[in-house]
Amino acid sequence: MTVHPFIEAEKQGGHSVKRACELLEVSRAAFYARRTDAPGPRAVRDAELTEKITKVHAASRGSYGAPRIHAVLRRDGEQCGRRRIARLMRQRGLQGRHRRRRQRTTIPDPRAALRP
Repeated sequence: MTVHPFIEAEKQGGHSVKRACELLEVSRAAFYARRTDAPGPRAVRDAELTEKITKVHAASRGSYGAPRIHAVLRRDGEQCGRRRIARLMRQRGLQGRHRRRRQRTTIPDPRAALRP
């Protein structure tokens, strides 16, 4: 549960924000940062990367997974980690396709004679 609406109500009531933050054990910096409601630099960068990941995934017709997308983005000069790309792909619901496992069609007879 967030305490920021309560502190905002106290501020509107003319009470001290400093005292309310001390009582609720919240830093004043966090309270004022939350009021601006601007996304942080990591969220902004994640949004940019997600857009690029989506484009690369669509260009590969949905076949590229995180390792290949990471390789393409690195080739294009992007500095990011493979696990970050994997996390953003999971959040976006993107998955790479993989080949089916080869199906064995012939089962050898264990009692058959060995060929010379």
